[in-house]
Amino acid sequence: MARRDRVDSTARRGTVDGQHGYALATLPTGGGGGILSTIGNHLAAKAAPYLPPWIGAAVLPPAVGWGVHEMWGDSALSAGLASAGMGAGGVLLSAVTWAVSGGTNKFRRYRRAQATASVTAGMGWLTCSVSAGPFGHPMTDLWLLGGGLFAASWNVRQIMRNAHDETEETDKGGLGKLAEAIGLEKVQVKNAKGNGKGMVTAEVFPLPGKTVEDVQAAAPKIAAALHVPSSAVTVNKDPDNAGHGTFSARVADLLKHGVPFQPPQELGLLPTEPIPVGLYADGEIWWINPFLAEILQHLLVMGVTGSGKSEFARAVLAHLMTRRKLSIWLIDLSKGAQTIGHMAEGVDWLVTRKHGGMREAKAMMRCLPGVIAARGDQLAEEGLDQWTPDSKLNAMVVWIEEAADAVDFDVLDNIARTARSVGIWLVVSLQRASWKNVSTDVRANLQAAACFGVDEASDASFCLPDRVTESGAIPDWGSDRPGYAYSTGIGIPPKRWTTEVRGSLTKPVRDQIRAMILAAAPYRDPLDDVSTRAAGLAYEQRTHRGTNRTNTPADDVAAASAELHTASAYEDAMDDEMDADAVDPALEEAAAMELQDAYDDVMAQIPAAPEPDADYARLRLEDDVPDADPDTDLTFEQADRPSTEEARAILYGQIDQWAATNHLTFEPGELAPAAVAAGRKRGWLQKELKALVNEGVLRHDAHGEYTIVRPIAVAA
Repeated sequence: MARRDRVDSTARRGTVDGQHGYALATLPTGGGGGILSTIGNHLAAKAAPYLPPWIGAAVLPPAVGWGVHEMWGDSALSAGLASAGMGAGGVLLSAVTWAVSGGTNKFRRYRRAQATASVTAGMGWLTCSVSAGPFGHPMTDLWLLGGGLFAASWNVRQIMRNAHDETEETDKGGLGKLAEAIGLEKVQVKNAKGNGKGMVTAEVFPLPGKTVEDVQAAAPKIAAALHVPSSAVTVNKDPDNAGHGTFSARVADLLKHGVPFQPPQELGLLPTEPIPVGLYADGEIWWINPFLAEILQHLLVMGVTGSGKSEFARAVLAHLMTRRKLSIWLIDLSKGAQTIGHMAEGVDWLVTRKHGGMREAKAMMRCLPGVIAARGDQLAEEGLDQWTPDSKLNAMVVWIEEAADAVDFDVLDNIARTARSVGIWLVVSLQRASWKNVSTDVRANLQAAACFGVDEASDASFCLPDRVTESGAIPDWGSDRPGYAYSTGIGIPPKRWTTEVRGSLTKPVRDQIRAMILAAAPYRDPLDDVSTRAAGLAYEQRTHRGTNRTNTPADDVAAASAELHTASAYEDAMDDEMDADAVDPALEEAAAMELQDAYDDVMAQIPAAPEPDADYARLRLEDDVPDADPDTDLTFEQADRPSTEEARAILYGQIDQWAATNHLTFEPGELAPAAVAAGRKRGWLQKELKALVNEGVLRHDAHGEYTIVRPIAVAA
């Protein structure tokens, strides 16, 4: 009884066979005839898709053959003309069948031959039926044999199609046809899909005889077939599978109208928060996060003039200038106020042509090794392997625009190797990072990249990793597409390295950015004490000082904004005036001649050199006072020798005097007058200088020069 209830329940619900799309008949509650009927219906449904070829072969030939025979078979003339016409029509119809049933793989070529042969045979039999009629030998024999073979052949083909034979390659779709069209028949294209934002992606599987490199080499052909720029098609290798790759194509440009600047969500964020600097070609936000990456990667920004490097710099710096526990040092000797004049208050130490120039740029680079060493010692005391927001130190950004004209790359190489672990992010921007102006050692330490438009495809290899350029991601559009770039590192997932990006537009919101930076002054922390002491007088006497919470109260932000606006307008006007007032070469030459005449007049007042054989002719700092010359009235008196304290006071006084006048670099020879006044020789001077270096008052560089880090009184 329970079994019958279950059967009745199943019968009432019914079941749908998803594969064939029909409902199974409800099982009766009793009787064997009902079961046989159900089985019969099931078999009929299975056979139904294969019946059309047999029905057509059985009905159409005799019916159509009888019709044409009755219409034209009465006389020899009409039968001959009709046969000729139907023969010509059969040839034309066979040609059309061959043309429309094309394909390049083996299975599709067989389908073309089968369809064409079927049409040709049918039209041939029909042509003969005009005169002979469809009934009788051999027309009936040909009909039965040919029709049966025709129906059976198409049933076999239908069975293979339902079995989803892989040789049909139905998974390729349009991209598969495209691959075949450009000579990549031995490549399977699967899972092709679009994201609705102009991007199409697919997986590629090279068959034996082809590699992913072959697909990469064909990327320009694919771009040409799709009518898109060559940079819009990329093919990435799978690092875990040499027989698998990923194909990407940008078929619509969503970024051509520009990307609006996206301001920070709030003021006073930590340096480890991500920075939105633009959009990817698929509409996703282009984020960077240098200070949260597992390894702090220095950044190389490259691109020709007008490619968008300055917009990128402003977008990144505008966010960083609103954050706490962060200090920015920036060198820009090419454009200066033109690039970030409206953002200058957010820079802790800014060096431009009008703010210190080349001299101060060198001072900044010379003090950085000492800053790095001091920060490393502090992090060691805090038990940190690298900088984190838990440290008492600020994160630091050292941004160098047009670095080829501003810094010595030998010095930069040492800084890049050591700054990473102490929380100093180095950004180097220039037009072309070739081996002529940037050493391979420096490029090796600039592990992240933002490559904007370049003139030559080979130039991109100076900036981007090989696996990026090999995929077809080459920004060789020069300045034609400002703001477009490829970017790697600094927290960007590797799978996004080959996707085009476009940076935000900051010019339309210049005033808003300035107001935002001024409003963020109460949140900006001053440079930490450890870095400040290590930077020494070079930092203390810097020409430009940005605003922070210690020197710009919130109530004065509005006044500072007005002052900044006036200063920027004045600097812009001065730039225009300087450009307009070019120096006349003739006047410049006349001034040089006047200077030479004045020099000659001064030198004429200086006594001539002593005689070569005089005792005092070769007097040196190390020598004692010579005896009097008996042939002259010239005598030497030995003055009382200053004590050690007095001698050091003379030497230290000279160094402090230089520090007070911002003369921070000197050579040992410049201290000879002080050594003479102190009554000491070269050995004493060298010993004292070495002691001052050990105390951190001076810094000695590889070129023999000394840099004053801080006044003597601080070290005493």
